Amino acid sequence: MSLAKLFALIQYPLPHHLLSRLVGRLAETRIGWLKNLLIKAFIRRFKVDMRQAAEPEPTAYASFNDFFTRPLTPEARPLGDGLLCPADGTLSQFGAVTAGQLIQAKGHRFAMADLLGGDGEAAQRYLGGSFATVYLSPKDYHRVHMPLAGTLTEMVYVPGRLFSVNAATTRHVPNLFARNERLVCHFDTEHGPMVLVLVGAMIVAAIETVWAGQITPLPRGGVQRLRFDTPVRLEKGAEMGRFKLGSTVVMGFAEPVAFAEGLEPDAKVQMGQSLGELTHWARAFPAESPGVPDHRGGAVNPSLGATDAIPGIGPPLRLPPGALASRI
Repeated sequence: MSLAKLFALIQYPLPHHLLSRLVGRLAETRIGWLKNLLIKAFIRRFKVDMRQAAEPEPTAYASFNDFFTRPLTPEARPLGDGLLCPADGTLSQFGAVTAGQLIQAKGHRFAMADLLGGDGEAAQRYLGGSFATVYLSPKDYHRVHMPLAGTLTEMVYVPGRLFSVNAATTRHVPNLFARNERLVCHFDTEHGPMVLVLVGAMIVAAIETVWAGQITPLPRGGVQRLRFDTPVRLEKGAEMGRFKLGSTVVMGFAEPVAFAEGLEPDAKVQMGQSLGELTHWARAFPAESPGVPDHRGGAVNPSLGATDAIPGIGPPLRLPPGALASRI
């Protein structure tokens, strides 16, 4: 048995959520000597280039999580043309959505409907479209940005396990991205529907969005969804969310993507890099709505709110008081 397969197998009995919450509490500590020790050890271990950070002094961060989700200088990630890479990391897989399925790893496929929390109707939008998966390793920039301009129409929280999402686990845990806890964000764009799925992983303490603050972890329960009284519009390249301790973003596009020449699975990519072009003509885009944040920060529209549950999907997502204004 290979070490990679053994690594995957030993994760099954582990208390994923307990381990992740414990690490999360440590990463949020404000004890000066402890958080500085963690940050400096991390920089040495992963050779983090702090020259790209908006705040290059490691001890200036209030916690390890603040360091981990640090913003970069404006010139660190210039935006390319066409479809943008949403995050730094590894482009683990990309291609066509074939028969409603995506490639997880060589020899492994999983269903778009399962990824979207069992929403077969939403999955139908992506038949004949394209997908791409970006894995964020610990050393990467951990904010997630918009590959296209879009209007958020719905956000769905899907509970699940928290397996590691590194290459070894991806090759040996079937339906990995459809097993793990995840946040499904549906957008309307000038090229049709787009979905960004932020997949949780072991020791990922939380997932945040710019419009609703920290979303995970939530109390255990079923699939929950949130719709919006006022549309949330985000421009191409704008920050849409972030991971505390890294994970994976799976993108789905209703229109086929002509991926850039030379891209191959497991290629290293950076946020803002061009991944290719959408192959069909763009349509008219809905008008902007006021009060939404961009990737530099800003006010969140205070009128966002949940609607009634969709039959067969689950109850509306109830955010804690103040969540809409947190962590922008």
